[in-house]
Amino acid sequence: MLRNITLSADEQLIVRAREKAVASQSTLNVEFRKWLSGYATAKDDAAIDRFRSVMKELAQADPGRSFSRDEMNER
Repeated sequence: MLRNITLSADEQLIVRAREKAVASQSTLNVEFRKWLSGYATAKDDAAIDRFRSVMKELAQADPGRSFSRDEMNER
């Protein structure tokens, strides 16, 4: 189901965008839907890189090691 939304943009920008869409045998609505779909599904590459970096650092931890009560309370 398609829903209507209202956007505001500079008039000259809208004119140029419409001209570009017509030149590629499309419409501004079609091009906006394509852009919106890509925007909504794009991955945050920087966040993914940070996650992988942290996971790489954590991979060096020894999860099988147990600490004594005294070790856990050491400062």
